[in-house]
Amino acid sequence: MTRRLRVVLLGANGQLGQDIGRAHAADAAFDLVPIGREELDVSQPDAVERQLADLPFDALVNCTGYHKTDEVEDNATGAIAINAHAVESMARVCARKGARLLHISTDYVFGGDIHRQAPLSEDVSVSPVNVYGSSKALGETLSRLVLEDLVILRVASLFGVAGASGKGGNFVETMIRGARQNGTLRVVDDQRMSPTATADVAEVVCRMLPEGCPAGTYHLVNSGSASWWQFAKEIVGQAGLDAEVLPCGSADYPTRARRPSYSVLDNAKAMRALGPLRDWRQALGDYLVAKGHKRPRR
Repeated sequence: MTRRLRVVLLGANGQLGQDIGRAHAADAAFDLVPIGREELDVSQPDAVERQLADLPFDALVNCTGYHKTDEVEDNATGAIAINAHAVESMARVCARKGARLLHISTDYVFGGDIHRQAPLSEDVSVSPVNVYGSSKALGETLSRLVLEDLVILRVASLFGVAGASGKGGNFVETMIRGARQNGTLRVVDDQRMSPTATADVAEVVCRMLPEGCPAGTYHLVNSGSASWWQFAKEIVGQAGLDAEVLPCGSADYPTRARRPSYSVLDNAKAMRALGPLRDWRQALGDYLVAKGHKRPRR
């Protein structure tokens, strides 16, 4: 009898981690060991390595991260510890065990090419414009140096039923709440990205673990792109809310950390290796139904 794959999931309580848990429960093709932040402190890279060394596993999925982009600008040390050195520690453990590491990264490793107009493929050089993106790019580099069986999955602009920990939900919920309370939204229209449902990322992760795929970097995002203003208009429209969504520039909505003006990810490589990735509008519709913001189609 073939031994079942044993997978450790770090960041199991987060937005993506919870959806991976749901996807696994729907089709348990492997054994999943979920570990939350209360069980493993990723801000201590040495402790990460010690604790993981005692766990038996064939693959490690890392959904942890210090992703409060504005806060991170003033805590680079913490960001590098969690987003870079802890990932390096995970990679070291995997190398010793002969295990695969699936590491979740971000579109924010890009942004420095201010004239960019075409979707970014995996072979484009990283060029982060903030501390968060820089720390995630360093995590990619350090893990590549110590582990060959590494899969880096860059995701973007995530929205999931659980909401992002520490962010009070996600962009979709923020827009719905603002539309209901104020009737008018002003949203930046000069930053373009790839809206992505965590449910879709989770489904692919749970399929690729038992099926396998070549090691390397993949842009795992829903198809299509949008500015944040276009994303907000689609949210309000699909939710059937009576609200006006007005475009504005980044200068009208200053933030502590600079954001990429263009970070649309090309998902062609992921689709060739892992299967189709649907349009973000369709994924948004299913999310709105799941959250009770929209009636399902009959």
